[in-house]
Amino acid sequence: MKLVIAIIKPSRLEEVRQALNSLDVHGMTVTEVKGYGRQKGHSEIYRGTEYAVHFLPKLKVEIAVDDALADQVSTVIRDAAQTGRIGDGKIFVLDLLAVTRIRTGETGASAL
Repeated sequence: MKLVIAIIKPSRLEEVRQALNSLDVHGMTVTEVKGYGRQKGHSEIYRGTEYAVHFLPKLKVEIAVDDALADQVSTVIRDAAQTGRIGDGKIFVLDLLAVTRIRTGETGASAL
């Protein structure tokens, strides 16, 4: 099993969700986060005063999938979240050692 973690722009969430649904992947966790990479933030003007914004709003999408789906899920997220501009995000794929469904007690891939 794998844990796919994607950091994406908030405006691309619906596209990513629809793309994952097309793969029959329905469970995900979405968290609002802030951060920066090569963008290094930006400046905004509010009421005539310029402010430096160092941490930009992003979404962290976490999906637990079977090993066989990890590459497809990663590719689908990349294609759906990509705008071609700096700040599109990152995708991380980690080994997932154990999963337990709390309601039934199922473990492993059947708990996904």
